Amino acid sequence: MNDMDAWVWWLVGAAALGIPLVVTAMPEFGMLAVGAVAAAVAAGLGLDAVVQVLAFVVVSVALIAVVRPIAARHGNQRPQLVTGIDALKGRQAVVLERVDGSGGRIKLAGEIWSARSLDNARAYEVGQEVDVVDIEGATAIII
Repeated sequence: MNDMDAWVWWLVGAAALGIPLVVTAMPEFGMLAVGAVAAAVAAGLGLDAVVQVLAFVVVSVALIAVVRPIAARHGNQRPQLVTGIDALKGRQAVVLERVDGSGGRIKLAGEIWSARSLDNARAYEVGQEVDVVDIEGATAIII
């Protein structure tokens, strides 16, 4: 066991860092594991221990400094593909039955929906095109 080369120990360390990566889903452990692989490469090339540790530190810190902000920026973005009721907001519909503040029916995205007017004093007649501003339960709110 004392005869094991340094590069093997670095690979064991990389594998050991991969375990908390999988268990905790913290990508920083993966970046440290890549740093350990870089140190294993340095050890495999016959470089001394100081260079191996420097390779580990430089690669790990560089990955954390570069990758973490990019990942955080992507994590804060809203998905570009909207689905469900969010996809229906802002779409146009056609009035099938008179719609006023108390109710009516529209055809929205090929389906028949119950609807009501956003402005209770406003009514929309059959055949009129309207805009959906919100969905409350199974009722489209239109203007």
